Amino acid sequence: MKKLALTLIFLTLLLSTLAVPVHASVSVETTIRDTLNIIYSFENLDPTTYDETVANPQFNTSTIPQLIVKNLEKRGLINVNKGFETITYDNATKTIRALFSLSGSDIISLKLNRTTMRRNYEVITEWRKIQVNLTSSFSVDFAQRFSEPVANWQKTSREDDEGRSHPAFHYETADTNSLGSLSFYFILPENAINVQAQEDTITFEVPPYFEDILLNSPFLPLAVLIIVIAIVLVYRKIK
Repeated sequence: MKKLALTLIFLTLLLSTLAVPVHASVSVETTIRDTLNIIYSFENLDPTTYDETVANPQFNTSTIPQLIVKNLEKRGLINVNKGFETITYDNATKTIRALFSLSGSDIISLKLNRTTMRRNYEVITEWRKIQVNLTSSFSVDFAQRFSEPVANWQKTSREDDEGRSHPAFHYETADTNSLGSLSFYFILPENAINVQAQEDTITFEVPPYFEDILLNSPFLPLAVLIIVIAIVLVYRKIK
């Protein structure tokens, strides 16, 4: 009995020295406008992983957007632009958030339908398939966890901070031993219509902007002509 007790104590001490699996919740929210505004959130990290990530010079404001750009370049997709980049650390909740924007015709494209006067958007979503390394021992494989085509994601809605409802596509993975749930949203404009997804491409329409109506107005050339004549007359008077 004494030998069994000693064995159990030894096993307990051995297990306590092994690395404890990281358990965190990860979410990505992509708000679609004329650009993609993206937030990667790594929430409730264990203290060791959180501290190592904060101290890791390889993980900074540019890490995720640069990784996306490089992966797209390997596929010949070079018309991609990065916008604002920032990262925040919440020591109290052990949460890290990386915020940035993406644009360019290999990410999002726009055509104006001159018959309906609606803006037609096409959004490519395969950029999401990356692997993000927070530390040398902790990474999140988004390519594997979110490999399901967006066409098979849940078509739902998402409220913004002002309570307005937006069409959205959502996918969530189950907890694993090393990670909590992973959630991914693509959030469209509130006035988006004819929302569809085919494989990993989202398409939708929105009403025209004011400048679309102005530039396509039959009265625009006449207005320009009147302004030119007015300028010429004023110039002659002054001269």
